[in-house]
Amino acid sequence: MSDSPPTPPTSRSRPDRSEPLISVQDVVVRYGEHIILDHLHLDIYPGETMVILGGSGSGKTTLLRQMEALEKPTSGRVIIKGVDVTARTEQELTDIRRIMGVSFQSAAMFNSMTLAENVALPLREHTKLAESTIQLITRMKLEQVGLSKAEDLYPSQLSGGMRKRASVARAMAMDPEILFFDEPSAGLDPIIAAGIDELILHLKDAFKMTIVIVTHELASAFLIADRMCFLHLGKMIAVGTRDEIRNSDHPRIRQFLDRKPDHMMGDQKTFLERLTRK
Repeated sequence: MSDSPPTPPTSRSRPDRSEPLISVQDVVVRYGEHIILDHLHLDIYPGETMVILGGSGSGKTTLLRQMEALEKPTSGRVIIKGVDVTARTEQELTDIRRIMGVSFQSAAMFNSMTLAENVALPLREHTKLAESTIQLITRMKLEQVGLSKAEDLYPSQLSGGMRKRASVARAMAMDPEILFFDEPSAGLDPIIAAGIDELILHLKDAFKMTIVIVTHELASAFLIADRMCFLHLGKMIAVGTRDEIRNSDHPRIRQFLDRKPDHMMGDQKTFLERLTRK
């Protein structure tokens, strides 16, 4: 592969021939003079799991926030279910956000609330459902992530894996069509991380959700993805199936997959001077 933008995915690289549920079109994000995302294009189709890969600082989380309609790009468009979210006001975005669920990297639970209260919060904030119905839905969501016996615990009483599962339960409270994950396995031991992978696969199979995941965990990525995209310095350098990415000969992708560090630039003296320079 070259550094040129990837060609549009072929029919073998997508789960069906339907219209994209999410379409990122020529998106540029600048913070001052610094370019974070550089003319990105990406289509995500109904029912597929898209994994976003790339090194630290490549723009993965910024891209995720564009698709979550939490930020607007400097230029370009993001289309979600036919709606150009970059052209809508905050008030107009309320309806489109109802079809999204977000599981944050830090879990973002309210420490003063029990697990059940955290999961029920979106229902209490955004619906007019009776309290008995909210409690029933909350119990169902906790059951789906294996936390039915922990509803009265507070976040400080939960393990890291339990907090991640609780974050998923809250993200699912409104029965979203799209579920976003930011580093779902970060900070977890391999056994707990495998449980999160299993949960994501279960959600996909049981609820036919469209899932978008930012992760550094290669084992997880190649297990759960239908397709993957790879960012480097704000550019989209590849989009493809697991096998297409795994077999890529692009130097940056090979370095990432083969876990090879950047070569030290310059001689040893120059390197030491750079480390000690104030």
